[in-house]
Amino acid sequence: MLVLATFLIAVVLYSAYSRRLDASVVTAPIFFTLVGALLLFLPIDPARISAERRALLVIAELGLVMLLFSEASRVNRRALSGNRNLPVRLLTVGMLLTIVFGAAAAMVCFAGLNWWEAGIIASILAPTDAGLGQVIVTSARVPSRIRQALNVEAGLNDGLSVPFLMLFIALAVSTGPEMQAHAVLGRYLLEQLGYGTAIGLAIGLAGGWLLGLAQRRRWMVSSRAQLGVVALPLLCVLACEEVGASMFIAAFVAGLAVQVGFPQVGRHSVEFTEDWGQLFNFFVFLLFGLVVTHSLLDIPPAAWIYAVLSLTAVRMVPVAVALAGTGLRRSTVLFMGWFGPRGLASIVLGMVYLEKNAGLAAEGTMRNAVVATVLLSVVAHGLSANPGIAAYARAVNELPPDAPEHAAVPHSESSDQESRRTA
Repeated sequence: MLVLATFLIAVVLYSAYSRRLDASVVTAPIFFTLVGALLLFLPIDPARISAERRALLVIAELGLVMLLFSEASRVNRRALSGNRNLPVRLLTVGMLLTIVFGAAAAMVCFAGLNWWEAGIIASILAPTDAGLGQVIVTSARVPSRIRQALNVEAGLNDGLSVPFLMLFIALAVSTGPEMQAHAVLGRYLLEQLGYGTAIGLAIGLAGGWLLGLAQRRRWMVSSRAQLGVVALPLLCVLACEEVGASMFIAAFVAGLAVQVGFPQVGRHSVEFTEDWGQLFNFFVFLLFGLVVTHSLLDIPPAAWIYAVLSLTAVRMVPVAVALAGTGLRRSTVLFMGWFGPRGLASIVLGMVYLEKNAGLAAEGTMRNAVVATVLLSVVAHGLSANPGIAAYARAVNELPPDAPEHAAVPHSESSDQESRRTA
């Protein structure tokens, strides 16, 4: 498979020149998206790419499954406590308003959409991507409270957006001709959401109990714990394929549930995502670059207008509302509002659910909106990361020591991860 061979060569080159690339504006998503775009100039038969599409899609699905499980397994209750906690505000008020604003913007930009189809677009583009904004969440020049808020938000909002996406898809499908709305909606939500939640709980609780027991009884070699942790989301995938449930919901719920019996799971999931898990993420961006290359000229101006709105007003206004009353300075609110990049989750959710629901009338419009928004985000957020950090750092240095930006944050797995990356 020429696509896979090209990807592996790109990984070797990126690894060899990673220090120089990290110091430049060429982020990993930009690099692998460009490599995917360059595949257009290789002698690849379009029919062959189409035939291999399912295999490529499976790899992308696995990347998101592992990411959802990993991020959920690192959730720290202390990091989410307190009525003025920033991640909670972003994940509740901020996320809900983002979906509402995103749907409203889609209704304005695209003719012929109904509200359910607009909700599909908004739900796919609601999650933010910490990997795309890695420079932000790992920079010591950004206050730790702000870094943690953006990191936790990006880690959880992709899993939280999936139920909204499934709901809007079910509603869109149920409004079609000869469809019994209540039957379609009930079956879809039961199979996707209900079965997915049950599978995630069962595998997460059972796996966490076994791994925790093995650790307490000293049955398990510490270095092998990572293997057991990685196997749990893969079990979710297999179980969901058998019953038609959502593997993304199952993986996310399993990541939350496994902590009950095995509280140390977060450390082992971090080990995976920092190493092998990155390969899945990089491949998704290469696949995205390949898709973009074949459809870039067909994207209408309305999709680019929506992309600009999605990255600005649709994101920034809800963040400002969610952070009202926290005492954060305007520069901080603008910084957090702008750095909500769209990436891995939006790409995979867009490909997976639009592929499985190809009968939706507005499928082409949805695909154009997702492609335009993610592509613009990859470029705009990648190029603005270092200048944005420098400008915000100057503003933070002028704040008094008791400013809310400098408040201490609870210890969590995500902060452990940041410490290792910035060391």
